[in-house]
Amino acid sequence: MTSPLHILQTYWHYPNFRPTQEKIIEAVLLGRDTVALLPTGGGKSICFQVPAMVMEGICIVVSPLVALMTDQVQGLMTRGIKAMAITGGISGDELTTQLDNALFGNYKFLYLSPERLQQEQVQVAIQKMSVNLIAIDEAHCISQWGNDFRPSYLHIAILRELQPYVPIIALTASATQEVLADTIVQLKLEAPLVFKDSFARSNISYLVEKTSDKVYRTTQLLKNNPQSAIVYVRSRKQAEEFCRRLQNEGITASFYHGGLAPKEKNDRLNQWKKDLISTIVATNAFGMGIDHPSVRYVVHTQLPESIESYFQEAGRAGRDGKEATALVLYDENDKQLVKKQFIDTLPSFQDIKDLYRTLTNYFQVAYGEGEFTEHSFNFATFCDTYKLNALLTFNGLNTLDRLGVIQLSKQFGRKSKLQFLVSSSQLLAEFENHPTFSIVGKTILRIYGGIFDSQNTINLDLVSNKSGLEVNAIISVLKEMEQRQLMTLKLYETDASITFLVPREDERTLNPFRTEIISLNEKKKQQVTAVLNYIENQSTCKASQLLAYFGEEAEKDCGHCSVCKNKSYGTTAVGINTLSEKILALLAIEPMDSRTLLENLLYPEEEVLKTLRILLDKKMIQLNAINQYFCTL
Repeated sequence: MTSPLHILQTYWHYPNFRPTQEKIIEAVLLGRDTVALLPTGGGKSICFQVPAMVMEGICIVVSPLVALMTDQVQGLMTRGIKAMAITGGISGDELTTQLDNALFGNYKFLYLSPERLQQEQVQVAIQKMSVNLIAIDEAHCISQWGNDFRPSYLHIAILRELQPYVPIIALTASATQEVLADTIVQLKLEAPLVFKDSFARSNISYLVEKTSDKVYRTTQLLKNNPQSAIVYVRSRKQAEEFCRRLQNEGITASFYHGGLAPKEKNDRLNQWKKDLISTIVATNAFGMGIDHPSVRYVVHTQLPESIESYFQEAGRAGRDGKEATALVLYDENDKQLVKKQFIDTLPSFQDIKDLYRTLTNYFQVAYGEGEFTEHSFNFATFCDTYKLNALLTFNGLNTLDRLGVIQLSKQFGRKSKLQFLVSSSQLLAEFENHPTFSIVGKTILRIYGGIFDSQNTINLDLVSNKSGLEVNAIISVLKEMEQRQLMTLKLYETDASITFLVPREDERTLNPFRTEIISLNEKKKQQVTAVLNYIENQSTCKASQLLAYFGEEAEKDCGHCSVCKNKSYGTTAVGINTLSEKILALLAIEPMDSRTLLENLLYPEEEVLKTLRILLDKKMIQLNAINQYFCTL
């Protein structure tokens, strides 16, 4: 048997394991169920990839995001290791081919989404495979007490039945003690060995700053430090606007959100990873599983919904071990906004019952029926039809999803079905006369086999990616081809679908979940309160606050977070005097406004403004007609 160290050195070119990695790998090779709780950048993937390479057979990896799976598969293949990911947008024939390759093609890794595990064809294939290890990435997603709970993760335990003698390794970077305990139960782990590295990231400076101009503060930070950065904003619209304003200041930035076509997402991600652009402005969906070790700055311009999500996002900075900064920018309005978004819009038990009744009426589901029926769903149209509050409705749908009453799916994008009705020669003749028919039609023929024989499910985003046309243009072409009776078409133009998982019984359907709904709402309130406590606590080291949340006690203060910096020069008389002297020295040269002063001082904005007020009160400085400070001494 090849040793783990030899595998590491041969394929990853690292000289040695980190101490905890080595212990985890030893446990896996002994056949023990294992839990690896390592911070972001702690090398979790090595913990299952290396032992899987040591043992005969294939490793099944369950992962929540396509981007995460694709990134890891590409990384393995560049090292000469055979790996594949089965994602959405493929036909039944392609799925069969890929599963056969996994069975007989000497592959070492098969990445699957939890949704794929629910397919009988996939389950049958896994039973036949020589599986050496089952790895559950982002394992905290299986716990209802975690911020990233995904109901589809509850089905992962089927792997224990399909391969009862294969060890399972569960990996996560953000889990409280409560989430960890629940994860072990839900995955049915047998006497697992739990390995937990310190969550301390001594190379990251955690800064929290109150500011009225977030774009200016971000620009100030990034303009003088043109290194890799992620800027998190609240919405798609803000991502585009914030990016434009950074670009106007000479910063090489691009935006990234769910509204971009897959090809555009990949292009922007690759440009950023290759340092062709320095800054990605994104919604919080960006970053999970993205391997870019040299991120120097992570800036949050909105308050996160939980400490768990913030710690994971901030932890994307400095994964190479070098100094990095995680900065939260907020104003008083943000504190009210986070309460409004995540607490005030929590649906009550009565809200959930009303929403369920409205949903079943909307899809005309009869009482006692509807189980496993799938419906194309347009959220905006649904809310507009019944004049519903969008946030309250969205949270209510997610609650119904978590409880297993419905499945709200956006995993595989638009699922349309079509079948060509004419012969291939007739179709090619039509292609000659209509160039747009040719582009769309030939793209579909290349991707999907058997489309002349029966209806095939097609992914419009995949067709868009392969053809280079926008999805709306493809839809127009397909409708025109249908009108010419070239095909049958069942078109789903929405990005989501809803599947009812239980028969409609109104009161009886939801009454058993009353206590659970109340508990989920209380948990969310606690998470938001913890975020507000984090930004408002200016007496305890920020790094220590984060560690305490995850049940870990810091050995000492970090020395470089915003609280520690304020202690060193902001709150003492000596610190104020020093800052006063620096301000007076600058104003002795020439009058300056507050922004110019901030650019020339390495002090927090709040401290500079406070000192300016003190100097004004003492009449040591004054303001001129154009709001510049000048020295009166």
